[in-house]
Amino acid sequence: MRVRLALFLDTVVMALGTLRANKMRSALTVLGIVIGIMSIVGMTSILNGFKDSFEALFREIGPTTIFVQRIGIASLGSGRDFKELLKRPNLTIYDAQALQREAATIRLVDIQIGNNGQLYERMTYKGNRTKRMAVVGTTERFADIGSLTLEAGRVFTASEVEHRRPVIVLGQSPRKALFPNADPIGKTIRVGAHAFTVVGVIGPRPSIGGLNVGVDDFAIIPFTTFQKVTGLDIRRPSRAQFQDVILVLLPHENASRTDAIREVETIMRVRHELTLDKENDFDIGTQDQFLKFFDQVTKYIYLALVVISSIALMVGGIGVMAIMMISVTERTREIGLRKAVGARRREILWQFLLEAVVLAGVGGILGILIGISIGLAVTTFTPLPVSLSWQPFAIGMGFSSAVGIVFGMLPALRASRLDPIEALRYE
Repeated sequence: MRVRLALFLDTVVMALGTLRANKMRSALTVLGIVIGIMSIVGMTSILNGFKDSFEALFREIGPTTIFVQRIGIASLGSGRDFKELLKRPNLTIYDAQALQREAATIRLVDIQIGNNGQLYERMTYKGNRTKRMAVVGTTERFADIGSLTLEAGRVFTASEVEHRRPVIVLGQSPRKALFPNADPIGKTIRVGAHAFTVVGVIGPRPSIGGLNVGVDDFAIIPFTTFQKVTGLDIRRPSRAQFQDVILVLLPHENASRTDAIREVETIMRVRHELTLDKENDFDIGTQDQFLKFFDQVTKYIYLALVVISSIALMVGGIGVMAIMMISVTERTREIGLRKAVGARRREILWQFLLEAVVLAGVGGILGILIGISIGLAVTTFTPLPVSLSWQPFAIGMGFSSAVGIVFGMLPALRASRLDPIEALRYE
């Protein structure tokens, strides 16, 4: 074992000596490997950072919150025909009232509505204005169910919802745009052509990837007022017009989410007159489903990243094989001399194979170091978060070692099969 270890160390030292003797050639050879590993490490760190912050945003929803939608993540993620999904009936206010009345496991029911997704309007106050932002129609339970904190003021009351009052609660983005240095509470702003009185401001929400990508670009108004200004009527389950009606449910603390989902599904199937042989014409979603869907998306991104990086690694591998073939040719007499003094075929094979692995491994280490540097630079000079875990480093070293073994095998076999007499005669 000691002899083998000493031989292994000598071979590694010889390989590093070969790299030092041909610095420029070695650098150009491993350039493709460096680029491939750098891409894997750097981009994976950034993607992991996005994933962590995205999960933090969805955890804000709460682990027990239940969503009932006409078309949700469950159907979209299953690859079902979208034309068939559009045949589903819109949810209505009567669905929400039935769930609140009949579901013993449900404590709160909130309604969130939009027109073809959501109402997007500019908000203005005196000389200040916002870009087009989402205005969501909801109930007075919005903040309680969404676990949102109020920075100032209050949420509209049940009486204001019932009487269609023109009141509005601002998210952080419209508040900063309209009232950069003033208290917004009690001020009258315009949302499109309609006037609203500001009664509250919602605190900042967790960002996605450290970026302000719209999580605070919204305002909420009573859903009855939303219907009034848009002409939308969520009392009629019409299929002709797509109405984005989402029912957000919060179970009782002593009720399990599984029991609550089962009860909600039963009530909705009875309301929609679905027989046992028919599938649900609605979707029931949870925080776990959103996170699972995001995991599926990131897996495809990781796969695409590996495929693209593999092209650079393949180019680097071809470079390793070419340089090792040249090395075998240049050192033919050395190989013949080693065989003449007793070196066996497998020792020659291991010598050149280890040189290829060391060559590729150096490229992998450089790629990892550069990838880490890119990640640290990104998180230092931009708001993007970076998550440096051991997985991309292991993947990088694994890929680089595999490249060295696969593309170094042919030159190593060629070197081990040389005839010592012919090799000694080689000029």
